[in-house]
Amino acid sequence: MIITSTAPYAALLLRLSLGVMFLAHGLLKLLVFTPAGTAGFFGSLGLPGWFAYLAIMAELGGGALLIAGYRTQWVALALTPILLGSIVFVHGANGWAFSAEGGGWEYPAFLLAASLAQALLGDGAFAIRDLVKGKSGPRAALSQS
Repeated sequence: MIITSTAPYAALLLRLSLGVMFLAHGLLKLLVFTPAGTAGFFGSLGLPGWFAYLAIMAELGGGALLIAGYRTQWVALALTPILLGSIVFVHGANGWAFSAEGGGWEYPAFLLAASLAQALLGDGAFAIRDLVKGKSGPRAALSQS
């Protein structure tokens, strides 16, 4: 059973959590590892270094769009290749537990599932589309279903 009166708030909570997580990872690559350092790491994995710049832009832009609630379903889907790449190229060989050396694949797999759930749920409450139209809250989100 889905509680329709609170489902828009659940989608909002998930959307904000994912948005903040993607922003945090993008900022980590930008400010701590630096774009050049991230590109070097991608190269060490056998990936083209320029993929790092795409990942940084996708995480920062996608995170901001998720927080705003703009085209949430498409943004969540568009970010899934980053999570799949993280599992396949970075964490997959480290085992399941993220506490393993190098971090296992449980956390990126969970974020992948959360992103897919967000894509299925949609914007939720207080999305920018509703605020621009002068609507907000659960009724606006429910009217889109």
